[in-house]
Amino acid sequence: MRGDEKRSEGLFSYVRLEERIAPDHPLRAIRALVEEVLAAMSGKFSAVYSHTGRPSIPPEQLLKATLLQALFTVRSERQLIEQIDYNMLFRWFVGLSMDDGVWDASTFSKNRDRLLEADVAREFLATLIGLPQVRLLLSGDHFSVDGTLIDAWASMKSFRPKDGSGSPPDGGRNGERDFHKEKRSNETHASTTDPDARLFRKGSGRESRLCFIGHTLMENRNGLAVQADVSHATGTSERDIALALIDRHKSPRRVTLAADKLFDVESFVTGLRVRKVTPHIAIDGRVSKLGVVRKTAIDGRTTRHPGYTTSLRVRKRIEEIFGWAKTVGGIAKVKVRGLAKVRAVFTFAIAAYNLIRIPKLLEASA
Repeated sequence: MRGDEKRSEGLFSYVRLEERIAPDHPLRAIRALVEEVLAAMSGKFSAVYSHTGRPSIPPEQLLKATLLQALFTVRSERQLIEQIDYNMLFRWFVGLSMDDGVWDASTFSKNRDRLLEADVAREFLATLIGLPQVRLLLSGDHFSVDGTLIDAWASMKSFRPKDGSGSPPDGGRNGERDFHKEKRSNETHASTTDPDARLFRKGSGRESRLCFIGHTLMENRNGLAVQADVSHATGTSERDIALALIDRHKSPRRVTLAADKLFDVESFVTGLRVRKVTPHIAIDGRVSKLGVVRKTAIDGRTTRHPGYTTSLRVRKRIEEIFGWAKTVGGIAKVKVRGLAKVRAVFTFAIAAYNLIRIPKLLEASA
């Protein structure tokens, strides 16, 4: 018998929002981890906010909404607020009831920017990694490090001389600007849209673009990110930040660090050995035009051990972190400006990747 389509709408609902979410939904395990992290960060939130004035959006809800944006590839804050309004799963995860009003998109952005500038993202990732059940999943001896380019939210047309010279773009909404045959560098030019962005290219023959560099330190047991950072795009920033990440992730015993050929530099390898870190660096054996093989900083003391080969194989898993963060997390081209905000958005995307994988690893180890 064919059923009739009933268009009458009930005035009340007698089913709780909690009951509408499937018991085995993946977000349930993720939400439990997030709630535990946010409870541990309550003191940090109290230090950021004033004790007087009009109450803001709860920081716990701001961060949970930010994680939803990364987990579900929501491209803008305005679209995120729209989906929280009509999506019951989003409402449940953030902590809103069916009858609670949703915030204005501009209010949400301004409140979230306050948290992004307060270095809350780094604290969130550190607290997540420090949970007792998560620490059991981590390796304390073997790590990998790498960097990836993050396109800035700025057009090449905005890269103009610092002294104010040069012709402005043509009129109109998206005016043309001819910068061919114009010699441009970060010393003489800067983006008027995002002054923190730098003109950089990944290698010879590649295009130059305004970008930042995102850095991640990964533990080698399960491929979870334990540290994340963003820096200006320079030729030495990956090595400089790698040392800073190692210093930040203090270990009481000797550890190994795997990395690609870019890190095969004498000063970097020496810096690792001073820190009692064994360098498992891929050898850069380039041959010059004169047929001379480049001298490597890695010698037989390191390469003779089977762990060296293992580290070089496992380190490639760090690309999975970058791949997820760019394709799903939405940081291939960030939609914020300024180094501090880009760092926070990147770190939250890395934390979201961990949140996707940790429940599965905990279930497998149970």
